Amino acid sequence: MPATWSGAAAILVVCTAGCTGEQPVQTMRPETPAPITGTVAPDDETAVAAGDVPFILTDQTGAPFDSTSLRGRVWMGAIFFSNCPGPCFRENQAVADILREIDDPEFVVVSLTCDPENDTPDVLRRYADRFEADPARWKFLTGDMAVIRSVGLGLFKLPVEVGVHSERGVVFDRQGRLRGGYHLLQEDRVAALKRLIREVLAETDDASGSPADGKESPP
Repeated sequence: MPATWSGAAAILVVCTAGCTGEQPVQTMRPETPAPITGTVAPDDETAVAAGDVPFILTDQTGAPFDSTSLRGRVWMGAIFFSNCPGPCFRENQAVADILREIDDPEFVVVSLTCDPENDTPDVLRRYADRFEADPARWKFLTGDMAVIRSVGLGLFKLPVEVGVHSERGVVFDRQGRLRGGYHLLQEDRVAALKRLIREVLAETDDASGSPADGKESPP
């Protein structure tokens, strides 16, 4: 595992197909949110990075997106789908706010659709326009569901099926290591996510990837 999950299990708030407003499924009580925390040492052979789960998908401009382009950059991954009537829009509003506040070309967001049959590049382009997304810094990706599932489960360590996803943002450092993640629909969690991103951006390329000597990110 590339990251140690805080507590017995991390909160995974899952949206049912269509995000119909039904009560989300949770693995922990909502009053005790737990961040995805922990680090992986540079020489840890169990580290899972974008290079270990390579993928090529298609972005909102119709261009191929190769995960190798993430090398040397700090990035955040998230999962959504455009037909989700409420939670996904709020999730992406939070992402847009993060990108506005952390205006650094070295920071990129990769948003995977979990409904690729409907979320064509053209649909994603129009959806991205609602958030004034800069395609150079915010990639809305679609493609084969098997690839999306592999990236979600194998790299993001988040559940993903057609119309089913976690509402977390997960952060990767310049070496492609998962450094932590927080829920995007909770204001205090988004604030913690911004702190984590800034901490990772402040590290040098050869940093050990162990913020606060391996301590948990601030809640």
